[in-house]
Amino acid sequence: MSIYDSRTWISDLDNVINILDCLDSLAGKSILITGSTGLICSSIVDLLIRWNERHDDKIVIHAAGREEEKIKERFCPYYDQEWFHFAKFNALSDKPVFDFRVDYIIHGAGNASPYQISKEPVETMLCNFGGVQALLEYSKNQKVNRLLYISSSEIYGLMEENRPYKENDYGFLNILDPRNSYSSGKRAAETLCISYFYEYNISTVIARPGHIYGPTAKKSDNRVSSKWMFDAAQGENIVMKSNGSQIRSYCYCLDCAAAIMTILLKGDSAKAYNISNSSTVITIKELANVICKVANVELIMDIPDNNEKKAFNPMSNSSLNSTELERLGFRGIFDIEHGVRATIKVLKQLLPD
Repeated sequence: MSIYDSRTWISDLDNVINILDCLDSLAGKSILITGSTGLICSSIVDLLIRWNERHDDKIVIHAAGREEEKIKERFCPYYDQEWFHFAKFNALSDKPVFDFRVDYIIHGAGNASPYQISKEPVETMLCNFGGVQALLEYSKNQKVNRLLYISSSEIYGLMEENRPYKENDYGFLNILDPRNSYSSGKRAAETLCISYFYEYNISTVIARPGHIYGPTAKKSDNRVSSKWMFDAAQGENIVMKSNGSQIRSYCYCLDCAAAIMTILLKGDSAKAYNISNSSTVITIKELANVICKVANVELIMDIPDNNEKKAFNPMSNSSLNSTELERLGFRGIFDIEHGVRATIKVLKQLLPD
């Protein structure tokens, strides 16, 4: 079964399109999306695909990734459409040699797996910085209208005050901890985006998502929210390896996709925007309890081993203030129970029997 056969997924896409009128400005335009099979960016591609199904003047989509077969498999029903194209791109090793120009770029390629970050800190940092630098050069040479860089809430580091981070709040980040190769790489990439704006007048804008979840996650995704959703969809109990008191800005992937399109099309150049649905800022334990309620499974407490501890996000509170995003007109439309219920329902449909 394809995700496009899910009435739940199509209905959620339609609900976003019905309120996201800024997408109409992309009619007849072209957009390159890197990391297009990932949790966030595949949601964005699906949103644009669904918009194209409902409109005559199409958005030309260039879905970028390392392996064409994975792109073809993920977007199979639309792969041969004249408005859908594969673009080969490796954020770690390739400089883009695209033989086409686009109007917009959303750069979401990069390693976000906690265990992979702790295992390969060098590659994590290099692909964060090198990938965006290559696309900024391409944007400069091809006169791209705007590049949006997908950063992370982890750039904020540790803050003593227990409140949601604003965009200009920067806490302590231990630069000698290899786990922070991800955070440091994201920080450096953000500065590079802003530097290209000031030196070369390249319109750049930055999105800082919190903790995103949804049915577009891959089975191999070992981030806690994704792993729990897959476990619950398979009828397995949820295993929590902390006390669950950490506060996170959880956001359903289609709310996140809508926020990114809002920032791309309405945000100010050289500015960063937090992505957070203010109604779903909750603790890890509260998320676990919602999953258990929806899927009728149990919550099991366990003690993490040393390797698991190394991969943990050190931030006890990584909640995000979404005031700046809301000033652009964004409002999250999916509460935590809807998001969890939709995710588990779609995953149950997609997982093999």
